[in-house]
Amino acid sequence: MTMREIVLLCTYNEAENLPELFDQLGEHLPNADILVVDDNSPDGTADWVRRQDNYCAAPDAVRSSSSIYLLLRSGKYGLGTATRDGLQWCLDRSYDFIVNLDADLSHAPQYAPQLVATCLDERVPCDVAVGSRYVAGGSLEGLPLHRRWMSRLLNGYATWMLGLPVKDCSGSYRCYRVDALRRLELNRLTCPGYGFLEELLVALHRDGARLVEVPIEFRERAGGNSKLGWSDAWGAVRVIHRLAFMSSPK
Repeated sequence: MTMREIVLLCTYNEAENLPELFDQLGEHLPNADILVVDDNSPDGTADWVRRQDNYCAAPDAVRSSSSIYLLLRSGKYGLGTATRDGLQWCLDRSYDFIVNLDADLSHAPQYAPQLVATCLDERVPCDVAVGSRYVAGGSLEGLPLHRRWMSRLLNGYATWMLGLPVKDCSGSYRCYRVDALRRLELNRLTCPGYGFLEELLVALHRDGARLVEVPIEFRERAGGNSKLGWSDAWGAVRVIHRLAFMSSPK
């Protein structure tokens, strides 16, 4: 049976990076659809998506080749809500796997087939393949020292506080088995920012989902400006504390 895959990209001012990213996705996941969730970017990101040959204006249109879809939101409401909205859009359709990665070329699409293959490998049952910077073979490249330490400290703290079986809790590069996501109530995940990535992993882990890490190399974004700052880091810490003291579902 053919597995249906879709790539989820949450964007804000990524028109500069999307042409190369789409070329690489076409090389490494040629049969996957792509959903762009754009927060009304002033740089014309949504317009660029609409101009692509395989763009589908109708969200439920069926094409013989891989299709590109656009979920345009009215404003910038945070990565967490964008990711949740994108995941729900995908769950409402007949996909088997969702590959989520950053749209700024910091996540190389070359790793995406390995993430999907990890979820398909029956020898090691896996519901979520996590692209990890912090396992053997993974790395952080091009980031200033303070960003490296901020990321390592946040992830180490999250793993310890939340009891997660992964070392990289805050990276968005993941492949989700749709059946595992369908067991959750996504509307109960309320973090609007980057902390949503930890919130989602905690919900999946507490529901019994099996998480496996796959080493990736993370590179500083190629174009545009980084959206991650100290306020996001402190926000993630608050989310970690909230999740740590929430009772697990029975």
